[in-house]
Amino acid sequence: MHILVAILGSVFVVSVISLVGILALALKEKMLEKVLFVLIALAAGTLLGAAFLDLIPEAIEEGGEGVLLYVLSGVVAFFILERFVFWHHCHEGKCDIHAFSYLNLVGDGVHNFIDGMVIAAAYLTSVPVGVIATIAIIAHEIPQEIGDFGILVYGGFSRLKALFYNFLSAVTAFAGAILTYFFAPYIESSVSVLLAFAAGGFIYIATADLMPELRKELEIKRSFIQLALLILGIGIIWAVIRLFE
Repeated sequence: MHILVAILGSVFVVSVISLVGILALALKEKMLEKVLFVLIALAAGTLLGAAFLDLIPEAIEEGGEGVLLYVLSGVVAFFILERFVFWHHCHEGKCDIHAFSYLNLVGDGVHNFIDGMVIAAAYLTSVPVGVIATIAIIAHEIPQEIGDFGILVYGGFSRLKALFYNFLSAVTAFAGAILTYFFAPYIESSVSVLLAFAAGGFIYIATADLMPELRKELEIKRSFIQLALLILGIGIIWAVIRLFE
């Protein structure tokens, strides 16, 4: 039972990281706009980095190259969600909440569910492995959760609602951890599928929704800044993976 307590404690710490956006509550509107300019480019980079450098290699290691079909399925599924489920009629040329905000919550929810599974599986191996896995996930989550908050605010959520829904998405990690703790032998084969599906979702959000937003920037200097931030987001994920490989 003490292992379960350690698992849930670690998941709680990781979930609290989703509230990092609380720092933005003190920002004035003009300053927040400048911050969002940074966060959207950074978020696109972290999503692509997480998908191509972390989730897909892990999925292939777990389930072989056949899981690439599930990556493709994730891309298609998120397209369907955006076009037929989360699509909103726009009034007078404006949408209150953009569909990609909801897509990000879905993708992040799946990702956090997997994080919970990873933490539980690590602790079931040994406590030191569980602690290392938790530290690695925290390091990985900080830049991504900052980006997720930026996506939600940019997509139309108020700052408070963005914080709340981002935290709600993070709580799915508890479900993943508890499920793994009690049913680890039965769900091991599904991990690679979830990893691949989440990767497909992240790729879709980054390439279909965020990068087109970056292309709206017409000033060449700001475009170079966005490119640098995009690469920085990828680089942060790569560095974290290498550090805790």
